[in-house]
Amino acid sequence: MTILELRFPAGRYHATPWGRHVNEGAVEWPPSPWRIVRALIATWYLKARKDEEIPERTIRGLADALSQPPVFRLPRATTAHTRHYMPYNEGKNEKTTKVFDTFVQLSERDAMLVAWDVALPTEQLAALQTLAGRLSYFGRAESLAEACVLKGVTTIEPNAAPVSEGAALPAKTELIRLLAPMTPVDYKTWRKDFLAANEPPANGKKRDTKKVKAPEIPDDLFAALHADTGELRSAGWNLPPGALYLNYIRPQNAFARASNPRPRQSKASVTVARYAVVSAVEPSITQAVSVADRVHDALCKWSDQGKGRATVFTGLGDDGKPNTDHRHAHIFCEANGPRDAITHITIWAPMEFNEAACLALRRLNKVWGHGGHEIRLVLHGIGQPADFKDCALFGKARVWSSLTPFVSTRHAKTFRDGRPKMDGSGWQVGSGAHDLLRLLALHPQGTSATIKQFAERMRPFQFGNRRLRSLQFQTFRHDGGGSRGSSSGNAFTITFPEPVSGPLALGYGSHFGLGLFHPIMDLEAAQLDEDDSDASTGNRSKL
Repeated sequence: MTILELRFPAGRYHATPWGRHVNEGAVEWPPSPWRIVRALIATWYLKARKDEEIPERTIRGLADALSQPPVFRLPRATTAHTRHYMPYNEGKNEKTTKVFDTFVQLSERDAMLVAWDVALPTEQLAALQTLAGRLSYFGRAESLAEACVLKGVTTIEPNAAPVSEGAALPAKTELIRLLAPMTPVDYKTWRKDFLAANEPPANGKKRDTKKVKAPEIPDDLFAALHADTGELRSAGWNLPPGALYLNYIRPQNAFARASNPRPRQSKASVTVARYAVVSAVEPSITQAVSVADRVHDALCKWSDQGKGRATVFTGLGDDGKPNTDHRHAHIFCEANGPRDAITHITIWAPMEFNEAACLALRRLNKVWGHGGHEIRLVLHGIGQPADFKDCALFGKARVWSSLTPFVSTRHAKTFRDGRPKMDGSGWQVGSGAHDLLRLLALHPQGTSATIKQFAERMRPFQFGNRRLRSLQFQTFRHDGGGSRGSSSGNAFTITFPEPVSGPLALGYGSHFGLGLFHPIMDLEAAQLDEDDSDASTGNRSKL
């Protein structure tokens, strides 16, 4: 048995069944076998055909093998829709028409399994694994998808499967029709019969082409699966050549709403919200302060329910003056991928999110981006730091290293003759290192902390396979105040006497992603010390 796993990171699957209009609100669930095989062929054509990475004979054999009707294991899901007005031109007048966009809503953690009762040859199985790994969307382009071929799994318990015509339906199931490809043998028979039925009359008279236009017939099933939907409709096909409808059963409550969760008995605080960035064009971590500023503006807007914006986002007290306890929201950008693109945005507020703030967090799904590319966000959840095991910022360690530049809140001091004023530890008064030590003194475990500064030429910020310098980061907020020195930022490591829990953000713009530190393991810390010793560029000081 060959099993394909499909996940939808954005939690949405958009697909309109063949022969239905988008405004009918119909959605194809499970996906039709015809759509699955066509998606694999399209992925081959665009991403694996060049230089015969996957030969055509292999993809032909794979398409023939997967023409067998599969069975499905559907995750829990429900339907939802959006409504918007689409502009169109009627002559010289511009008008709008209402469009309903219906989709399947499911958890981004749940997977749909598709299983064919076939054993693929090694070459075809490798091709399927390659194509599944390169499948970026499934259904419409909004349906971001991740796929893989399961290894070591020989069977599944399906809850959607084909059923014979006239067979009795099992209890608590319903009948649906899905578009499926014919088998290669059935296609040859169908094509032969179709051509025979559309031959010119035996009396030699020409067919009246104005009344009847015989559409072209693909030579084989593989060519039929290539056919463009728009061209098929314009040619008069009410069903794609090589396709047929199969009866399937699925659970009667396939779109049943999840039961309302019981109220939480505990009074646990809600201090963290975490988002994934799913934009086609992801912003760079160097723009963290700008992206965080836009997220902050959006949250302030969504939290304004006629009673003023939420304090947790504005940082303003009831008297309209800024709070000085720094317990309002901090917005952190993370680059957890192979390059420096922002992949996650985490919002942390020690003062907790109230009901209005939680509603604003749930409504946030995009912010504006440069060049017309919106930054789209998918909410992973709202909870406590312990609920987000994949977020390293909430880790615990003795050694912490700069993730974004630390920008001093003060200016470096000099004497009248230009000589720098030095403190007892050897740092210039008002410099980044001096200010960092001052701020660490306010931390409960920072009085005995030591710091080490990295030279700018070392490119101290590592994101995947790219190294960055402080000068490449945006280190200034165009809106808002806050004390700021003249420095463009520095990179440090901080060593505490005992392990310290994060997050750790200090200095100017610390509520907007600057001055952010992340925990590093002891082995990494030792490597940093060794590299710094070899370069002889680091400085160390104890508070």
